[in-house]
Amino acid sequence: MKIMEKREEFIITRIFNAPRELVWRAWTEPRDLQQWWGPTGFKIRVYKFDLKPGGVFHYCMLAEDAPDMWGKFVYREINAPERLVYVNSFADKEGNVIRPPFDQNWPKEILNSVTLSEHGKKTKLTLRSWPVSATDEERKTFVDNFDSMNQGFGGTFDQLDLHLRNYIDGIKT
Repeated sequence: MKIMEKREEFIITRIFNAPRELVWRAWTEPRDLQQWWGPTGFKIRVYKFDLKPGGVFHYCMLAEDAPDMWGKFVYREINAPERLVYVNSFADKEGNVIRPPFDQNWPKEILNSVTLSEHGKKTKLTLRSWPVSATDEERKTFVDNFDSMNQGFGGTFDQLDLHLRNYIDGIKT
């Protein structure tokens, strides 16, 4: 008998009033990503973007009165326009994985799966996340922060929603 490890994953779902191809583009084009990705109040500067399995999105998050924070995605799976899988981590300027500045028990790497499904003219986005190679303490810290992650991704997805609406409105005018 094989015993399966229970995986504690974070799941958030959001419906966007935009076609799936446009939502996919927002996740896979650097000019789009820098318009909405990251915490509310931060600007994103893209330093490297290579959308392929093993490719890297390396970026810097900038805000007034806050130190620059670096992050990166390492893409694992790209299945346009429905699924994107990547490992997200904090990084240094050179792209090396580092611990985040806010919690030394936060997992160094988080595996993320973004699924986009069509719902008429709208798109349902489901993000599933879980720690990679984490200690028990890191997994506990991850699970204990689900409420905070809901708020953080809520703000990020609000920015994505605004970006999509601005794009659609720009096409209409």
